[in-house]
Amino acid sequence: MSKTNPARGMRDFLPADVRKREYVIGIIKEVYESYGFEPLETPAVENLETLMGKYGEEGNQLIFKILKRGEKLVQSAGFSPSERDESRTLNELSDLALRYDLTVPLARVVAHHRNELPKFFKRYQIQPVWRADRPARGRFREFYQCDVDAIGSSSMTIEAELIMAVTAILRRLGFADFTIRLNHREVLADILDTAGVPAEKHGDALVAIDKLDKIGAEGVAKELAERGIGEAAATMLLDIFEQTQKIVDDGKEVNRTIVSNLVNIVSNEVLTDIGHVLTFAGDCPVQLDPSLARGLSYYTGAIFEITVPDLAGSLGGGGRYDGLIGMFGKEQIPACGFSLGLERILVVMEERRMFPPEIADSTPADVMVTIWSEETIAESLKLAAELRSAGLRVTVYPEPDKFGKQMKYADQINVPYVAVLGETEIAESKVTLKNMQTGEQKTFIREEAARNIK
Repeated sequence: MSKTNPARGMRDFLPADVRKREYVIGIIKEVYESYGFEPLETPAVENLETLMGKYGEEGNQLIFKILKRGEKLVQSAGFSPSERDESRTLNELSDLALRYDLTVPLARVVAHHRNELPKFFKRYQIQPVWRADRPARGRFREFYQCDVDAIGSSSMTIEAELIMAVTAILRRLGFADFTIRLNHREVLADILDTAGVPAEKHGDALVAIDKLDKIGAEGVAKELAERGIGEAAATMLLDIFEQTQKIVDDGKEVNRTIVSNLVNIVSNEVLTDIGHVLTFAGDCPVQLDPSLARGLSYYTGAIFEITVPDLAGSLGGGGRYDGLIGMFGKEQIPACGFSLGLERILVVMEERRMFPPEIADSTPADVMVTIWSEETIAESLKLAAELRSAGLRVTVYPEPDKFGKQMKYADQINVPYVAVLGETEIAESKVTLKNMQTGEQKTFIREEAARNIK
């Protein structure tokens, strides 16, 4: 017998799950569009060369590669269909991959359609991505990202507006305790230089630092050593980040104090940019955090991450990636984006019971129409059509059955009303409505049925 569970890290979504997802996605779309962002979609499958080398060492390992097909596979692998050649690497057998994120595909699209797009291109994209990751709470191998990006400007207005947009979304969804952590890749570079980390080891150091909130200072120190970074440099790095954490824990003028501590380490230009973002973002809960690294290698400027107290990891993140689009064409085009993690938002909202009652307790229909007998099927379908034309969602019990069984089914799918259409009601052009919550039944002329259900 075949297994019925989905592949590891993948999920089925039953109707109640889909309704909750659509509720969250609907708010995200509404807010993004209110900021002037336009929708975009890209293929699930990209050329492997499009994705490889854009995400850093660990990201490359998590890309789902797709084997070549048919004769192409046989020729590439160098064996006849009846033979195997285990010496061939997977990369030689693959030329396509499932998209890892939505940012690299966007960069490809901008480079390919540059002449068709406006000077400043603002887009949002809500589609699934795939990563060969180890599944965990709120972490899946197939999941949706809700991206918003602005292409064509280096102004800090972009960073601020993205922060404002995701803040508006989270507040609309009912979040009140989230923090948007803010850092800058040049802040990290200057800190690494100050600590004595060689420039060629910066990438290794960032991969380790990005795990600080997951494996702690001791774990990061161990990984820094494994990556060839000296003990003195690692100790200084972790001391700087520990001082930052103490400032955050103290909770007094956090951003101002952290900026003061960075004055002798970071350039005035970068600190000015950070100051502009903090000022422009207004009342958004933005907190400067020099330890924030974000592991993807394409970031070049400001980086962000959203955290809540009861979730390890983040609800979303992003940053500026001014060099990425240039990898696909001759023109270097500035770009900045923010991505919300739909799955993690849903996990937290479910655990906190944040969904409004009409979503949490939603039903497939406002009313169910019964079928009394074979002879009355046409009248039941006609009544259903009348109720739908009045703006109601209507389901019809699919076959003649005992009244008790039809009521039991109506209760199972949680419809609030049942429209009973028996021989008497048909003869008198009436319908009996049963309120499934109170058990009360009343008979109305058919023209008044919809109004009474509403």
